[in-house]
Amino acid sequence: MLTVLSILIGGYLALASFYMLLFAIGAKINASKAFIKLPTPLTIESSMAVFIPAYKEDAVILDVAKKALTQTYTNYTVIVIADSFLPETLVLLKELPIKVVEVHFEQSTKVKALNHAMSQLKIDYDVAVILDADNVMEKDFLAKINEAYHQGFNVIQGRRIAKNTDTSYALLDALSEAINNNIYNLGQINLGFSARLVGSGMAFKYSLFQTLMADSVAIGGFDKELELKLLEQGKPIHYVHNAIVWDEKVSKVAVFAKQRRRWLAAQYHYLKEYGGRAIKDLLTKGNFDFFNKVYQMALPPRLLLPVFLGIGSIVTYLAGSSTFNIWFFGFFANVLANFISIPREMFTLQLLKALLKLPVAIFFMLLSLFKLKGANKKFYHTPHG
Repeated sequence: MLTVLSILIGGYLALASFYMLLFAIGAKINASKAFIKLPTPLTIESSMAVFIPAYKEDAVILDVAKKALTQTYTNYTVIVIADSFLPETLVLLKELPIKVVEVHFEQSTKVKALNHAMSQLKIDYDVAVILDADNVMEKDFLAKINEAYHQGFNVIQGRRIAKNTDTSYALLDALSEAINNNIYNLGQINLGFSARLVGSGMAFKYSLFQTLMADSVAIGGFDKELELKLLEQGKPIHYVHNAIVWDEKVSKVAVFAKQRRRWLAAQYHYLKEYGGRAIKDLLTKGNFDFFNKVYQMALPPRLLLPVFLGIGSIVTYLAGSSTFNIWFFGFFANVLANFISIPREMFTLQLLKALLKLPVAIFFMLLSLFKLKGANKKFYHTPHG
């Protein structure tokens, strides 16, 4: 009985590791479709609405809004959706050449804010771009989105990069984002699958975005809901690796763990909702892209996966179990997948020091697994500034 249990659990964890390794290797394939070159940018500029939903972000929003106005692109409007801002912040925002949409909700969510903002606009834009209140776009970000849009892509995810690595946990957060970019974005695109959506730094054909959001009631993980809706309908998600948005990373371990608890709750919520439909679509329609996305949501937490496999390897070795190889090779594949997904520039002494704090982050992550119930039904605000 114990051997069967070890095979089932070890096999599930090892399969997750080899899946990661496959796409980590896939990210190393030189596929030009994930990169946009702009030696001679398009003369046609699609109209873009750049939405910045923000909740109590008085500390950062003015700087973010000003920087959003510095694109090399010209045909766009910055729209700040101001939820629970101080009056003096609103006054300063309205002095900028942007649109400010004030919102007040009993329970704030990004979905409500975006839907309300779109209902107030009188212009039908070509493209909707979604940022977080701390995001800063590279100056050519919109130009690259426009290029990809005119190549026929209606859903586009840019690459988020950390704009702060001044604390160990911010650096660990940045490291996690970089690994995810390789495995779940670049690797997926290079091997012919859709990228993931990450909630910001993403762009949609405007009419498509309106339709997707119209019946959305997500409180947490609205990006996961969008992913699954799109792929169930056979609409792929493109990724542009060099369309860069700078994103603020969390600096405290408690926020780090709370953020991931929210992500995990959303992940497992949508796995439960879409799992059966994905299997049905795979068997009846051959929709492998949809199934692949749902499978990703069935994977264990990436931060905890090597811990589980490492402990399993030690236990099965000491017990002389015949299942040791499953656990050990799963652990090896996981370490290799993570290692080759780390950008070269991140291999620094500072990273080594940050990794020493990893056990604390893992401890808080383990605690968070016992608090997943209801986490997807509450609005959590991650402070910035």
